[in-house]
Amino acid sequence: MVDEQNIYEVALTKLPGVGSQLIRVLVSYCGSPRGVFEATPGKLLKIPGLGNTRVRGLLDGAKGALLEAEQILKQAEELDVQPLFYTSAKYPDRLKQIADAPVLLYYRGNANLNQKRIISIVGTRQVTSYGQTVTERIVDELKQFSVMVVSGLAYGVDIIAHRAALQAGIPTIGVMASGLDIVYPAAHRKYAERMLTQGGLLTENVFGTKPDAPRFPARNRIIAGMSDCTIVIEAALKSGTLITADIAHSYDKEVLAVPGNITSPVSEGTNYLIKSHKAAAYTTAQDLVELLNWDLEDEAAARAKTNSPSFDASEFNPDELKVLQVLQQSKEEQMDNLSWKAQVPVSLLASVLLNLEFRGIVRALPGKRFRLLT
Repeated sequence: MVDEQNIYEVALTKLPGVGSQLIRVLVSYCGSPRGVFEATPGKLLKIPGLGNTRVRGLLDGAKGALLEAEQILKQAEELDVQPLFYTSAKYPDRLKQIADAPVLLYYRGNANLNQKRIISIVGTRQVTSYGQTVTERIVDELKQFSVMVVSGLAYGVDIIAHRAALQAGIPTIGVMASGLDIVYPAAHRKYAERMLTQGGLLTENVFGTKPDAPRFPARNRIIAGMSDCTIVIEAALKSGTLITADIAHSYDKEVLAVPGNITSPVSEGTNYLIKSHKAAAYTTAQDLVELLNWDLEDEAAARAKTNSPSFDASEFNPDELKVLQVLQQSKEEQMDNLSWKAQVPVSLLASVLLNLEFRGIVRALPGKRFRLLT
């Protein structure tokens, strides 16, 4: 059965002349996607950036957008596709923090898009035997760290990374430049189908969307945005791979590049990234571990597991448990970070923390920081 809330979420993306930024503004002012469609013209006119012409266009297009959304969701239900609005708990949290992130994703699969460790692997379609060997080695090295591998399902490095992840039992996500009903290239359909049970397929594009050229750079921002680090295997100086690396760099995400043969055209891009300090060199998995402080995280988690107090879950409500679980890992957090990690709105988090403080479980510190008392 089609969820009514999903209808309004999808319909927002089908309103003429309404982009992602405006959708966020509309939802913020109206309280919910449904609230946007139920708002009076007078209320809409009070929203910054909305004039008479745009409000009239929004109202005139509402009915058609809702009908189109119903059809999209019926198809999604038939194909077992989940629409993920940016307010959904299943929407990738890392991507949510980025200004140009899509407000709606279509997802089919079984992986957790908010897994603790997510790495994207990208590279040239004209991969060399060296690039293939290195890609397979990197994926094999990452297996011990419980990562999820993200790539673009394309020829070359992308599909080698997906295939290696499948063989290693690592969840892997293919981010598509088309609708989920169009696997491109078609030759990779068998891998895409396997990924549905060991990862998944993700796109911002509605069903029937063909992989036109401008959609690939847009696809690349999702690959970079939902990962902790982007690893570039091989790339020419002018390539979509370097665009992905530049996007990741602009998002303040870590980038690693594999050094390559100085006589190879597909190593010019990776060597340039390292030389220009836009990427650190990847030689072993330890480079990634140290860059992302995974070793320190694991040590802290081990100490926390040994020393952290055990709580009776029956004594706390769900939001309190979410907060306690985060603080058990880090011991101390700033309020905004705690809200994001626990997925508890700041407006609600204040009362949750106050209640825990009264019970002697949490202490408030200067700078809106909170510490778990042991």
